[in-house]
Amino acid sequence: MTGPTRKTEPSPARRAAFARGVDAEAAAGAVLATQGFAVLATRVRTARGEIDLIARRDDLVVFVEVKARARLDTAAEAVSPRQRRRIAAAAEIYLAGHPELAGLDMRFDAILIAPGAPALHLPGAFEAE
Repeated sequence: MTGPTRKTEPSPARRAAFARGVDAEAAAGAVLATQGFAVLATRVRTARGEIDLIARRDDLVVFVEVKARARLDTAAEAVSPRQRRRIAAAAEIYLAGHPELAGLDMRFDAILIAPGAPALHLPGAFEAE
């Protein structure tokens, strides 16, 4: 007979990475707000994956991947084809659950975050595949 399953605490490194991710997403949300976007949701989990930020401005909905790295170029390289497919699939699921957004234009953006550099917003960073 086995005992009850115990949840293990995340390591300090994992907790620090999570905190950096939350901070990067907050910074990305601030960038979007300065451009007139309203953030609709953060860290949206679906059966196909997670979307970091979903925002809307007028008739445009953007699904945003946020990448925080030591340098902006390595942040850009971190948005892999596999991640792009995952985000597009997750966006489909999200839109299916939010029919009020169905008639709007949509776009996939990336916002790159690196220490000592201004956040870099890449509108239309990738297309749904």
